[in-house]
Amino acid sequence: MMHTEPWSLLWSPWGLALIGLCVGSFVNVVVRRLPHILEDRWRAEAAEVLGLADPPTAHQPMSLSHPPSHCPACGRRLRWHELIPLWSWLRLRGRCATCGAPIGMRLPLVEAVTMTLFWAMGWHWGFQPVALLWGAWSATLLALALIDWDTLLLPDDLTLPLLWAGLCAAALGWTIPPTDAIAGAAWGWGSLWLVATVFRRITGREGMGGGDLKLLAALGAWLGPLMLLPLVMMASLSGALVGWWMARGGRLREGRFVPFGPFLVLAGLAVALAGSPRWGLWMGGS
Repeated sequence: MMHTEPWSLLWSPWGLALIGLCVGSFVNVVVRRLPHILEDRWRAEAAEVLGLADPPTAHQPMSLSHPPSHCPACGRRLRWHELIPLWSWLRLRGRCATCGAPIGMRLPLVEAVTMTLFWAMGWHWGFQPVALLWGAWSATLLALALIDWDTLLLPDDLTLPLLWAGLCAAALGWTIPPTDAIAGAAWGWGSLWLVATVFRRITGREGMGGGDLKLLAALGAWLGPLMLLPLVMMASLSGALVGWWMARGGRLREGRFVPFGPFLVLAGLAVALAGSPRWGLWMGGS
């Protein structure tokens, strides 16, 4: 048993919090860079179809690892001690050490929220290896919520791996029964597809993007079909309230909808942490 003790530190309360803090730093990178990566990919694909030379981009080509982290104001590459999650931002008092440009509050907040989510997954499922899996799930959801809020995009690069990971985790016996995962994915995608189709037929407008369907399918694969009704109800109610509040205060972005993805994410996290037995009883399950 002694040889397993060092590994157990990874899913201890402190270990999960530390891993979540580091993962939160990577979530910030994904949220900032993935939309630009996708934009460059789509532009290149369009140019290839049209037989045109690749059009110039507004920024240098990038990946999740290149170019190295740098100050967006002065372009200086950040040193290792400026990349320590949360602590570096606090030490620098939210400003670049060279040019003094402010560093937004969202960076440390995302790191702190991800740290909290990893710890919460351990608290709910027990401080055991499966908590790392649920921590990665919650971090991916957080990245999707932030990207959707910023850009109205729910990238397939995140939703589809999340869906397949849920199905594979169920097949390996790590989460819910495989039949529940398959039914959850099918019902998640099918229910929103029906709502979106009916809305389009009645109004002639698109009320929901394909990314929302894939996100709910992924949530169903992780949480099962019984979780979907309370999840969608919670997401719809909170989304309607926030949309009403933003419209009333003139905060809606012109010509843009309030994205539904962040509310699906928040509801999914809430339902997951509330626990399936409670929701199962509420839905009339055993």
